[in-house]
Amino acid sequence: MKVTAVIPIRKGSVRVNDKNLRPFAGTSLLDLKIRNLLLVPEIDEIVINTDSEKAMDIASQFGLKYHRREDYYASSKCSGSDFFEYLGKTTDTDIFVYCPVTSPFVKPKTISKCIIKYKESTENDCLASVSLVKDFLWLDNKPVNYDPSSAPNSQDLPDIIALNFGISIISRDNLIKYRNIIGKKPQFVLFDEIESIDIDTPLDFYIAEQLYIKTIIKEKELLDY
Repeated sequence: MKVTAVIPIRKGSVRVNDKNLRPFAGTSLLDLKIRNLLLVPEIDEIVINTDSEKAMDIASQFGLKYHRREDYYASSKCSGSDFFEYLGKTTDTDIFVYCPVTSPFVKPKTISKCIIKYKESTENDCLASVSLVKDFLWLDNKPVNYDPSSAPNSQDLPDIIALNFGISIISRDNLIKYRNIIGKKPQFVLFDEIESIDIDTPLDFYIAEQLYIKTIIKEKELLDY
């Protein structure tokens, strides 16, 4: 069963300008993701799916394959479901591992464990990383997860989980069938607060970069000392 990690890179992201390729703690989010994925022995191939010439050049520098994304699938007109189906149809693999660069703290050993979990499961058709949400949620002026007349402490709120897209694993066939990286019988893996970090706004980018400098880089410097 061929395992392929796909890194989606869109040129000129909307909320954070060029967040995938701009400098990040002396490197870039794309460079960092590639280097981490290369340390995962369970991955047979890494493919960058992109409309960015710069990302294609980086793929070539690492000796990786890339798929040149068609304009529609790199535009805001493309729905998430259209995009996921497209990724499935354009990736030659058995097991599809979705690896956005916007989750820079996901460790190679975590990715390995998740792939092994997915392969060993006989009941689930996909695996996805999630975060625990302990917030007082409202929708359309109505509370979602608590009764305001008997409000609990935040730690006693129900255990609602949210996809954080640190890693998602599904078969290529199911990715195309469901047009989503989540199947009908998902296995969820709870990430800690650090590995759950997903860069979506300029503030997210700044905080993640400072945290990376103060933790990961400092840790490497101490090991090399």
